[in-house]
Amino acid sequence: MDDDTQLPGAVRPGGRTARTRQRVLDAVAALLLDEGYDALTIDAVAARSGIHRATVYRRWRDTGGLLADTVDAAREQDWEPPDTGSLTGDLIEINHQVVAALTIHPSIAQALIAASFRSPAAARALRTFWEDRYERAAVVVTRAGVTTGAREVIVAACSPVFYELALMRNPAPGGLAERYARMAAAAVADRLPAVSPDKRR
Repeated sequence: MDDDTQLPGAVRPGGRTARTRQRVLDAVAALLLDEGYDALTIDAVAARSGIHRATVYRRWRDTGGLLADTVDAAREQDWEPPDTGSLTGDLIEINHQVVAALTIHPSIAQALIAASFRSPAAARALRTFWEDRYERAAVVVTRAGVTTGAREVIVAACSPVFYELALMRNPAPGGLAERYARMAAAAVADRLPAVSPDKRR
């Protein structure tokens, strides 16, 4: 039996502890995708992962802890914003990544968003995830020469995509990523230098 009582989201060593966490989080994802939020229990995760129930309970405590750590694990992954050479191109590529995450079938991103409406712990973790992604993505705006409001530009580009795909559950029409990325870039066009240091537009 694994002996680990660290809180979800804490820095964990590799080896057996990391393998235990991965097996449990894989089980969480599989249950969400196969059976939905209501099937997610400590007992179900223990059975699916093959990890003793006492270990799952001791580390994660409840469904909220399991969901929060699943989101934390996604946040911990290495992700760097694209660098296409232009602000518009970078925003388009970010939106393409959002579309891909929300339209793949089955979509763990969609499942976690849905779960966040029923789990305060998952909702808090998801807010932290988004803030981390906004902070990392802001560089595509600042390196284009827009010195203020970088987060707002990212939100303006991405939010309509989330609205269409995650809230309205519309199919992804052609050009969805490009349309809103171009609108966001156009909104700050007057704040871009005539010729930025790396010739970005």
